Amino acid sequence: MSRLILRGLTKAFGKLTVVDSVDLALEEGEFVSLLGPSGCGKTTTLRMIAGFLEPTSGTIEMDGKVISSPGSVMPPERRQMSMIFQSYAIWPNMTVEENVSFGLKLRKLPSEEVRRRTAEILEVVQMRHLAGRYPAELSGGQQQRVALARAIVVKPSVLLLDEPLSNLDANLREEMRFEIRRLHDEFRITTVYVTHDQAEAMATSDRIAVMNAGRIEQVDVPHLLYTRPRTRFVAGFIGRTNLVEGRLAADEIAFDGFALKAAQLTGPVPVEGGNRPILLSIRPQSMMLHRTPPDANGRPVLPAMVAERVYLGESWDYVVRPRDSGLRLRVAAPPLQVHEVGESVWLEMDPHQIAVVD
Repeated sequence: MSRLILRGLTKAFGKLTVVDSVDLALEEGEFVSLLGPSGCGKTTTLRMIAGFLEPTSGTIEMDGKVISSPGSVMPPERRQMSMIFQSYAIWPNMTVEENVSFGLKLRKLPSEEVRRRTAEILEVVQMRHLAGRYPAELSGGQQQRVALARAIVVKPSVLLLDEPLSNLDANLREEMRFEIRRLHDEFRITTVYVTHDQAEAMATSDRIAVMNAGRIEQVDVPHLLYTRPRTRFVAGFIGRTNLVEGRLAADEIAFDGFALKAAQLTGPVPVEGGNRPILLSIRPQSMMLHRTPPDANGRPVLPAMVAERVYLGESWDYVVRPRDSGLRLRVAAPPLQVHEVGESVWLEMDPHQIAVVD
């Protein structure tokens, strides 16, 4: 049985539909991220799961029991859920230890058990040596660890996180995303994580639900979302890509100035309809640049010219234009592979990394 199920979940504010017929099921112990741009409905969905908002239509089930439906919403305090907010929401007048133990004391657990469980979770989040400090004496990352400890120590059935790393700097965000995944692997709490940051979702999640305009466009494991996006929006939102329009005729896909054999692509290629338009997602790292014609073992190789370049430290970001074509393709190259603007190159494509987008 699934731990948490959303069925046709919809939320409208007046005439504005913010969440539109969302269906999603989470297995026990699964970590699922709701990923999308601002205004896509992900936080509203999370607030309905938490019990802060009543759905306009649809239901939320937990362990086979309906906990939210129009006109009937189980209060948040009865849902056996913990929620971590963007602002951390830890009490400034309590020490680290007092913040973490607060939920256990509310449940009227024996004092010795409260002390033991608080000490254990502080050890897990590497904050035991700071148990006597107040939030104002902690860094942002340390405050986030306190919020995580306070949420986990009560052993919730479901953990909800609403963009918890958005207030941290880039280095701390990277550190904390791996910390969140480490804690999930240790405690296996069913988790719903809201973020607009693709790297966060990719690093933490078992599956990612990409949302757009209130709907879920695709739910998949991270590497399939990246390599096999099903829609134009998902292809463009998850990482960088070249969205290239062509026309499929017989066994060939024709583009402006060149063509690819349909049989070279590893993903599904539509065959019905004969001569029809087709959209491909070609990732920058699925192409390579050469100064001389390479031995490509049957891979497509095109003469091209470097139109633009940007050095990013870990890589070069080139824009190349295939000969006799108006297309401009972004190509990622290693930092030591230096090409000048205006230089003639050979562009090699790996068809196994090219995805057909619906």
